[in-house]
Amino acid sequence: MHARVTYLDNAATSFPKPPEVADAVARFIREAAASPGRGGHRLAVDADRLLADVRAAIARLFRIAEPRRVIFTLNATDALNMAIKGAVSAGDHVITTVLDHNSVSRPLEALVDAGMIALTRIACGADGVIDPRDVAAAWTPRTRLVAMTHASNVLGTLQPAAEVGRIVRERDGLLLLDAAQSAGVVEIDVEALGVDLLAAPGHKALLGPTGTGFLYAGPRADLHAWREGGTGVDSESRTQPRDFPFWLEAGSANTVGIAGLRASLAWLAQRGVAAVAEHERALLTRLVDALSAERRIRVLGTPDARRRVGTMSLLLDGLSPADAAAALDASFGVAVRAGLHCAPYAHRALGTFPDGALRVSPGPFSSAADIDLLARAILELCEV
Repeated sequence: MHARVTYLDNAATSFPKPPEVADAVARFIREAAASPGRGGHRLAVDADRLLADVRAAIARLFRIAEPRRVIFTLNATDALNMAIKGAVSAGDHVITTVLDHNSVSRPLEALVDAGMIALTRIACGADGVIDPRDVAAAWTPRTRLVAMTHASNVLGTLQPAAEVGRIVRERDGLLLLDAAQSAGVVEIDVEALGVDLLAAPGHKALLGPTGTGFLYAGPRADLHAWREGGTGVDSESRTQPRDFPFWLEAGSANTVGIAGLRASLAWLAQRGVAAVAEHERALLTRLVDALSAERRIRVLGTPDARRRVGTMSLLLDGLSPADAAAALDASFGVAVRAGLHCAPYAHRALGTFPDGALRVSPGPFSSAADIDLLARAILELCEV
């Protein structure tokens, strides 16, 4: 058995989960693990109801008017690929940012390499925030899509999604928002933000199991089908049914994971997104205060916790991020993440490429004692 680990890597995946999540997964496997829409018996009907319940819960959380436009995916990467490759056509121009994760960057670069699209990547300021005016300046008559992160997975910095959304709507383009780091800790209203496509994983701040996620495909986004196959309905059609969610949701759903996601969404609704965000930001503020007197430590991006989610990266003079993370794990039992965080363009912009940075991301179950342990450990490493 492993010794207790102080887990501060929630930007990668949340841990621990609410205990209700494991209970829901185990109960579903034991009692009701049938395939939704693949039969008229009661277990199939119950599984179908599960999917409907979770679609409705996601729609409530993100102010989505039509739950049927919530598409279940494997994770945020799956959702982002579905959105990007479904939204663009040959000759289109796409705008993205230096802050974006490889789940956005790599599909776009692959389309560039295939000669299908042109791509503009806009910069961020020293505070780790983009300027919406740069989106307007990059716009061309062929611009179809703006694909951007809502919160940087390196810095945690919140981006001006609403301002970008207004620019995109005025020009009749589409806005794809990667909410991998914001869904569950930021209040998101897709209409208020002007979001046409919203991608999120279930396993991060939504606190569900891995293998879950969703894409919201709004009515302005006429996507190509991502995959074709069985839907459990309209089996006589020669091609994929155009009705939502079936147009984008072929194959058997991960009902086991979605059962856990239903429990985590219920926990989050009871606790409140704002309360979780305030808790995590307070912990980061506590960490910044504890380290502020040590000049060999540099916090990247804005130090203002109100302008970020519960994620922060820092550098220790004289110690590589990889060595610092290894020492924190081996000597203090603290789990954080070092490296490029699948965001090489962000680290190039920050001047931290190729070593990256040390990322700290508390979660809803992290405590002040966890942060105090990390602060003491980092200060001790600075003295070595």
